[in-house]
Formats: sequence, structure tokens, C-alpha cells
Amino acid sequence: MPVHADSPPSTLAEMPHADASAPRATGRGACIGVFDSGLGGLSVLRAIRAHLPQADLLYVADSGHAPYGEKSDEFIGARSEHISRFLMSQGAELIVVACNTATAAAVHHLRQRWPDMPVVGVEPGVKPAVAQSRTQRIGVLATPFTLQSQKFQTLLTRHGGAAHIVLQPCPGLAREIEQGQLDSPGLRALVASFSQPLIDADVDTAVLGCTHYPFVAPLFKQALGDGVHIIDTAEAVARQTARLVQDLPSSHPVHEGASDGATRLWSSGNPALLTQVAHAWLSLKTQAGALPKE
Repeated sequence: MPVHADSPPSTLAEMPHADASAPRATGRGACIGVFDSGLGGLSVLRAIRAHLPQADLLYVADSGHAPYGEKSDEFIGARSEHISRFLMSQGAELIVVACNTATAAAVHHLRQRWPDMPVVGVEPGVKPAVAQSRTQRIGVLATPFTLQSQKFQTLLTRHGGAAHIVLQPCPGLAREIEQGQLDSPGLRALVASFSQPLIDADVDTAVLGCTHYPFVAPLFKQALGDGVHIIDTAEAVARQTARLVQDLPSSHPVHEGASDGATRLWSSGNPALLTQVAHAWLSLKTQAGALPKE
């Protein structure tokens, strides 16, 4: 499902709006819940907003329990269920798991738990990378958990073909991005370190296999060089979400004079940091709330 996405616009204000004459095409009347282990899923939220400018978007950053890559499948499953239940209590009629680790560990559980609730997951874009690479030398940058997961191994077997694929775990990178500073010396050092094996392998395509990583795509571009094509999955996730919205029951009927969709934010960590980062990265002027505890 994931396909190549060009570099996303830097702010919500720069995003293209769909034809407002087709309510469901713009997401009008729909309510979509999105969650991640932390701030990285904001890259997916940004892409969804571009496709569905009038949908209500609900976002939970589970920063109080990040990173998920250091947690067990059982823990991630329990957190994913708790957050999904909260999002549904706020009106969500579709859930987007904007986290590769949570997708691998919990998306099957969520679909079994709520079989009538559409659940969209994310996965590294191996298939489009193989399709687009000229040299069939590809690097996948992801968390250690994602690369070790059975779900990713199945993806690799299904779509890797005869390509030479370098799997590069990036321990600590998502945690560093969580600090909210996208050009710190520590962050640059991590990006340079994780890029070097891909440079040594002479890849021509690099897959960003974590929703945090698109926010440092410029650093990866600088480290890897202009000759390396970077693939991010947020655009594909947004397109799939937009397709599923067309099939949702009209439980939230469009009403006369309905305005553009609202965006609401919650964090299990520091709501003030989520508020600050959402404003700095997405130009969102929304006050984040505290995610209720179980």
C-alpha cells in the first residue's frame, strides 16, 4: 500500500484542499482518530489533513510511554486498545495507527477487538522502493523493533524480490526527535551515523520506516546526498484513509454551514510539548490536553 510521497508541505496552511463541493471527498462530517507512541505520527496527521481538509482529526501522542520499541507486544497492545477506546469515546469512526511499531505489534489485535471499526496501519515502503530503485540497492531506516518484527519480515519476503536491501536499525533516533529540536548536534550525529552504512552500500533509495523520521528528512537528504531517493509512507496512509472515509456510514451527517474540520490533541506525556511542537512543525494553534489514564 505505501507509495512514494514527495516532500510534504511544511505547514498545514500550505496544504492543498480538495473540492469542497464533495463533502465526503473533503472529509466533511467524518471524525478520524490518529495515534502514535509520541510526536512522529504528526507527519501522518499532516498528510491526512491535506487529503481531508474538513474532517475532524483527533491525535494522541503516547509520549508518557515512548518509545514503544522498548516495550513488549502485550504492553503495546494494551496501550493501543486504551487509546483507541478513548478516541472512539471522542467520536472517532476510523482509527489510524500512525506508528510502525504499534502497527506490527497491535493492529491485528485492534481489528479483532473492533471488527466493524476501520483501522489503518503503517509499514515501511519496501514495495515502492523496489519498484523505483534503478540499481536495486535499497536502505531501510527503522526502529530495531520494526526491523525484527514478523510483520516486517513478511513484508520483506513479499516485496523485496532480488533487491539488495540494507536494514539499518536506528536506536535512539525517535527518542531524540521527541525532544522537538530538529537540527540539534545530537540529532545530526545520529542521522550521519545511521546514513553511513547506506552510503557504504551505495544505495540509490532510502525508506523512512518510522513516522518520526520524515521530520528529519532534510538531514537524511543532506547526509545521503542528492542521488538518493527518499521514500516516506505518510502520503499512502493518507490516501488509504481518504478512501475508507468514503465508505463510512453517515453517522456524522453534514450540516448546513459546517466549518472546516477541527484538530484536537492529547498527550500522555507533556501536553505543553505537544502543543509547542504541533505549532512549530505543523503551524497548528491547538492546545493539547492530557490523555486520561486507564
